[in-house]
Amino acid sequence: MCMVIFAPLFAIFAFATCGGYSGGLRLSVDCANKTQSDLSIDIAFAYPFRLYQVNFDAPTCEGKREKLSLIGDFSSSAEFFVTIAVFAFLYSLAATVVYIFFQHKYRENNRGPLIDFIVTVVFSFLWLVGSSAWAKGLSDVKVATDPGEVLLLMSACKQQSNKCLPVRSPVMSSLNTSVVFGFLNFILWAGNIWFVFKETGWHSSGTRYPQDTTQKQPSSFNQGGYNQESYGPTGGYNQQGSSFGQVDEFGQPPQSGPTSFANQI
Repeated sequence: MCMVIFAPLFAIFAFATCGGYSGGLRLSVDCANKTQSDLSIDIAFAYPFRLYQVNFDAPTCEGKREKLSLIGDFSSSAEFFVTIAVFAFLYSLAATVVYIFFQHKYRENNRGPLIDFIVTVVFSFLWLVGSSAWAKGLSDVKVATDPGEVLLLMSACKQQSNKCLPVRSPVMSSLNTSVVFGFLNFILWAGNIWFVFKETGWHSSGTRYPQDTTQKQPSSFNQGGYNQESYGPTGGYNQQGSSFGQVDEFGQPPQSGPTSFANQI
């Protein structure tokens, strides 16, 4: 039930906070010649964070302006993270519909639980990889958009006679939230593996125990003991049974060993 309720919501928060991000920073360049100063240089960037495509103009404090751009391309980790979130959201919605309206089809031939188990394991792994990759990408985005790092790109800021200051730094709170929801999605999907596994035939077959055969051992032992006494290799019982009722050629029962020895004497 928790999976049905929270998985779509967590997926929405993950890709909305990352894919819908747009931010910016503002810099100030105060040249020695005040007429060439620019105290409000705005630099805007957004998802998917191809920062090398973000261009801006800055004064050189020499009567000219130079065209610069930010450094870095972090679109791969960001787009991978958002793609996982979108597909996880779509699968969660489809699974919710199946759980509610097609429960008999889901359990038929055990195919539904097996597919659900495999997909859950795959999404758990993807959430872990995607969240880790995006966490590293976000840290690189923060470095590349740090106002102090951007000021180093301007030639005017390399001259001590000019004053370069950051006016506004980019707000990264929503991007931090996206990383948090990424790992929350991993915990949610990984925790759901056990509950989906219980629905599969693998779990039911693993709970079967072999039949206890210890009750049959006493009877078999007794039977073996009786056979050994009746038909054992010593033949003690058989020899006594075979001599009983026999007579010799004169119609007399055979005598035992000691009796025959006494007659000879």
